[in-house]
Order: sequence, then structure tokens, then C-alpha cells
Amino acid sequence: MATILPKLALSLSLFVSLILSSYAQQTCSNYAFSSNRVFRSCSDLPALNSFLHYNYDSSGKLEIAYRHAGITSSRWVAWAINPTSTGMVGSQALVAYQQSDGSMRVFKSPITSYQTQLQEGDLSFDVSDLSATYANNEMIIFATLELSNNGTTLNQVWQEGPLSGNTLQMHATSGSNVQSMGTLNLLSGEAGTTTGGGSSKLRKRNIHGVLNTVSWGILMPMGAIIARYLKVFKSADPAWFYLHASCQFAAYVVGVTGWATGLKLGSESPGIQYDAHRTIGIILFSLGTLQVFALLLRPKPDHKFRLYWNIYHHLVGYTVIILSVINIFKGFDILNPDKKWKHAYIGVIVALAVNAVILEAYTWFVVVKRKRSESAAKMPHGVNGANGSGINGHAARPQHA
Repeated sequence: MATILPKLALSLSLFVSLILSSYAQQTCSNYAFSSNRVFRSCSDLPALNSFLHYNYDSSGKLEIAYRHAGITSSRWVAWAINPTSTGMVGSQALVAYQQSDGSMRVFKSPITSYQTQLQEGDLSFDVSDLSATYANNEMIIFATLELSNNGTTLNQVWQEGPLSGNTLQMHATSGSNVQSMGTLNLLSGEAGTTTGGGSSKLRKRNIHGVLNTVSWGILMPMGAIIARYLKVFKSADPAWFYLHASCQFAAYVVGVTGWATGLKLGSESPGIQYDAHRTIGIILFSLGTLQVFALLLRPKPDHKFRLYWNIYHHLVGYTVIILSVINIFKGFDILNPDKKWKHAYIGVIVALAVNAVILEAYTWFVVVKRKRSESAAKMPHGVNGANGSGINGHAARPQHA
């Protein structure tokens, strides 16, 4: 038992390091292009899981790679510069999608109205080396632009939408799809938004995911394991209770922080709703809060209501753990990070489950052995005699008439 808990703690610390490094690595500066292209500057765009890599020189030549991650082959993507305003109308767009035969199509499209069909046409500046790729749920547009008359601060717009065969359909008109515009300083690399949001939503989403994964998804199950198996050992009493309470309280505090970041994200994205994820999150917060306050009403071990309190506490606790794991996987589907981070969390959950199975078997063995010892200790000595002995341990003697 003494060797298992350090292993659980090690698993937790490794996962926290891994997921924090995941957060650090989900930026454009850590991306390596498979084509060995190198871009000196990049910007994490604040909507639609998009990134812009570029090289710019004083002559006005701008070499770009626009990346849109976490997208299927049934979607189109576009990146544009608007030389005259900050919105969609007037934008000079580069559009790409994968055709039904698997080949990529990429073209130029000037946008003159909100009812645009993204028709192919010439832009207000020269474009060369135009190409696009699609692999690993990521679409990339490459191009070289001549911007000698456009200054060093650009108004940029980026977008994505559905396909019907090889026909581009209208993109969504709410949420991130109407927030995907901003400015870019080509010299400093600083990106701004035209919606006043300021900080990147991607960063907030990552923080939200990290906090909830560590709290609800790891600390909560660990606290349950501590309570279920440590209390079997008399030498661990009452230490197991304080370890359990501390672990669960820490999970609750971190989890509420993560829940609050989720509410903040929701308020900043009125057109984006993940109903199932949101509903489960509210249920988890409610049940977690109920568990914390239930500690104040915890009856003493010999109280007649303690049995009912235990049933309630265990039922709600295991419900929270199951819902937490389900909601974390829904969060992975929403964030759509690299698969290795989802696999890492699966590894942690599997490790916790394996340890729980081992501890379940071991503690049952300890309990059964202890009960047998206690039963043997309560049995009167010499009940059946030994080696022909009588009830008092004396040899039975024949009775004479």
C-alpha cells in the first residue's frame, strides 16, 4: 500500500506537467511545417482555432501560411486582407478546400457583398506561390503577397464553412464565425481584435481545460481511492480522512475556478453553445458544492443516521467522478488538441483504474484475513478437546460401575 500512493502521485504530477506543456505548445511558435518551410513570425488568431505564420520584408513582400486546425475535409477555409475597412466586405480572400476526388483547390476571391458566393477573381494586390494542403485535420494555405501600398498594419479576416460536394456553403453567422477578424502589425507580430476581446479565447479555453481535467478528472478519483482503501488499515486512521478531505477540497476549489472560466468563455461567445458540456458542468458544480457542505452535517460513526449519510455520500461522490470523466472527454472533443494529450489522460485514468482494482483485491484479502483472526480469537479454547482431551483439557477416563 505504501508504494501505490507514491505511484498515484507520480502519475498525477507527470500528467499535470504533460498537460501544462500541452498548453504551452499549443501556440504557433512551436509549430514545425512538414515541408520544412520556416517563418520568422507568427500569430495565434483569437477565433476558429487558426494561426498565421509569415515572413515580411521592407519591400512589402509578405509570405504567409494560414493554418486552420481541427477541421474536417467537408469544410472550406479562407484568409483575407481588407485594405479599406475591418469587416468582411472589401476583403481580398484566399480560399481553399478539399475536392470530392481528394485533390486540393485554392483560389483568390474578392468579397464585394455579404451575399458573396466566394467567386474566383483577381485581388487588389498580386499573389504568387498559391497552394494548399490538408492533413491530420489541418488545412493550410500558402501564398506570397505584394503589399507595397498597404502599410505594415493589416486588417485581416479568416473564416470557415461547410461544403456540399464541391460547392461552398454559407458559413455560420454567430459565435466565433463573426469574431474572426482583427488587425496584425507585421513588424511587431502583435495581433489585435476588432471585437474588443483583447486576449486569446484559445488561451482561456486551454486554461479551462487544464483546470477541470486536473481537478474533476484526476484529483477527485484519487481522493475517492484514498478514502476507500486507506481506511481499511487501522494504522492509517484518522490520516486517511484528512488526506481524503484535503484532496477533495483542493479538487473542488480548482474545479470551481475552471467552472468559472467556462462561464466567462460562454458570456464572451453568445453564439457558441455546447449544451451537453455546459449542462454536465452545472450538475458537477452543484453536486460538488453539496458534497462540501455535507461534511458539515457528517454524523458521528455511532449515530443512527450515519449509515444513510454514508450511502448518500458514496452515491453522490461516484456520480461526480463518472460525470467528470464524461465531461472531460466532451471537452477534448470541443478543444480538439493533439491526440497525444487525450491519450495521456486516458493513460492516467487507466492507471488509476488498475490501481483501484489491485487495491480492491488486496483490501478484501486484508479484511477477510482480519475477520478470520478475530473469529479465532473469540472462540473458547479447547471446545472440542484435543488428542482425546475432555472439555477441560483433561484426559477422558472410563467410568466404572
